[in-house]
Amino acid sequence: MHFLPEAIDSYTVSHTQAEPDILAQLTRETYQKILQPRMLSGHYQGRLLSILSKIINPSTILELGTYTGYSAICLAEGLTETGELHTLDVNEELQSIQNKYFELSGYRSKIHQHLGEALEILPTLDMKFDLVFMDADKPNYPAYFDLIIDKLNPGGILLTDNVLWSGKVVEKLKKDDESTKALLEYNKMVATDARLETVMLPIRDGLSLSRKKS
Repeated sequence: MHFLPEAIDSYTVSHTQAEPDILAQLTRETYQKILQPRMLSGHYQGRLLSILSKIINPSTILELGTYTGYSAICLAEGLTETGELHTLDVNEELQSIQNKYFELSGYRSKIHQHLGEALEILPTLDMKFDLVFMDADKPNYPAYFDLIIDKLNPGGILLTDNVLWSGKVVEKLKKDDESTKALLEYNKMVATDARLETVMLPIRDGLSLSRKKS
């Protein structure tokens, strides 16, 4: 997922705000106990999510893909005093580690977990969001977009992770590669949708930032 030379990548990380101790602890536990720990947002991207959330200062955040809770905690750092974050995931086995670190982070009361298929849960969320972070199963990205766009407030921000997909988006598409196919469709959707202003950032595995026009 690293497209920059290692020395440049290391330099950018070393000149980024230090990872909070609680998140460093969560990183260690994720790598010790959870399969596919590379799915973690991690220090550099986590600080980016944090500072973007602080700039936006959202009252409501929607996250698709909780994993072990790292990105949710980073995003919660920018919530208003009475703000709330709704995070969706299908993996019940991860809830114990999520709950542990949500408590330790001090954001427990602001974070609301939803367990199940996002395609089923999203239509039941009768609220609007100032910030959405999409980091769930890639084949459903286009379908998630269709369910999310009307729930995003004017001026709201949609952040989407893994949009470069280890560079596969610029390689010859394999017939059975549903994830890359969906990402190609999704990337075109957010780049051309008249309701959005979008910029794609070549950060880690690719992060697109879309603003809904007022």
